[in-house]
Amino acid sequence: MKKFILLLFSFIITICVSSQGNKNLAELLGYSRDSKLLIIHADDVGLSHSVNMATIKAFENKGITSGSIMAPCPWALEIESYVKDHPGMDIGVHLTMTAEWDLYKWSGLSSSDQIASLLDKNGYFYPSVEELGKVAKGVDAEKELRAQIDKVISSGVKPTHIDTHMGSVLANPELIKVYLNLSEEYRLPVLFPRVYLTMLPQDIAKTLDSKIFLLDNLFMLEPDLIGSKWIDAYKKGIEALKPGLNQMIVHVAIDNDEMQAISKGHDDYGSAWRQKDLDLVNSSEFKDLLSSNHIVLITWGQIRDVMNIQGSK
Repeated sequence: MKKFILLLFSFIITICVSSQGNKNLAELLGYSRDSKLLIIHADDVGLSHSVNMATIKAFENKGITSGSIMAPCPWALEIESYVKDHPGMDIGVHLTMTAEWDLYKWSGLSSSDQIASLLDKNGYFYPSVEELGKVAKGVDAEKELRAQIDKVISSGVKPTHIDTHMGSVLANPELIKVYLNLSEEYRLPVLFPRVYLTMLPQDIAKTLDSKIFLLDNLFMLEPDLIGSKWIDAYKKGIEALKPGLNQMIVHVAIDNDEMQAISKGHDDYGSAWRQKDLDLVNSSEFKDLLSSNHIVLITWGQIRDVMNIQGSK
């Protein structure tokens, strides 16, 4: 815990993002102080060809503002190549240490003997965060997650942020430490909701809260929120947004044979689910919902640029 606290202090000192008086993020980005900032984020980019095509379509239709790549997945190469040729896309690294599907698995980019604590008996990532958290060692996670970031960068992509697949980097304190350390090392903003401060010592949480850009609200559709109409659940989330930094996570894909085979046995976040998310973000009804609630859409790239300007002072 002592090393964890020291790391947090180092992180805070190195990346201080609130030095321009009392300006909040909205003001630093040129908006009014009470703006409802929203990142619409597509997770799991690179998972499959279907996900990649859906993500590109959502970007083209301005249905999403950001996404992140699962570097260990087979189709990451395709989307990395596309993003390299389309540098305006706001793409981060979806740090991955779990493989949840029954019949579609992946391992790490590092040699298995170097990340043994992250792998199950078959050499794949564990299917759940709970299983990972019980055995994962920080040294193994650091090696693997750094490899994932480096792979994306070496492909020619300039990542705008780092976040986490299934919340796996929050599985235990050692992994949280690695997560924040990599953010500092690569000078990339990190998805860290304010509510997660409860996982830290109170004095450290208070200092961290005042020094980095925390998400004030993170919204993702859960199975128990689904009603008769797909948009109704998202409507509740959008209408509940308060001024500050918010993120809405979506999972988009084209509902086809490939995605159906990958997600077989998983209705939640499966192929049909992801098609509905894609249809939603591209719909005029959803865009009207954002407009009527005075939502200001932003990207992680904007936050990265502000963070690095502030950190250089």
